[in-house]
Amino acid sequence: MKSFIVFALFVAVAVAVPVDPKDATILRYDNDNIGVEGFSYAYETSDGKSAQEQGQLKNVGTENEAIEVRGQFSYLGVDGVTYTVTYVANENGFQPQGAHLPVPVSA
Repeated sequence: MKSFIVFALFVAVAVAVPVDPKDATILRYDNDNIGVEGFSYAYETSDGKSAQEQGQLKNVGTENEAIEVRGQFSYLGVDGVTYTVTYVANENGFQPQGAHLPVPVSA
């Protein structure tokens, strides 16, 4: 039991050691470009970065045709905290949300 605890501690320390970004490797990468109907991609790297995004054409064939993109990205800050931003980008602009982002105060 004692050796298992020591092994678990070594694994925890190894996982907690930050990876230099230039030494990061790609752990996962998905890309689906389905042409005019939309797209999606996702990736994750060994230094704690990840992102995913989907885009879809809205109001096809009308005067108001536009693409809407939804996604999120995460990264490990220098303070050891993982920051995540989710967003929508459409005819109303880029609209990010995240626990660490300031929220505008209504007048």
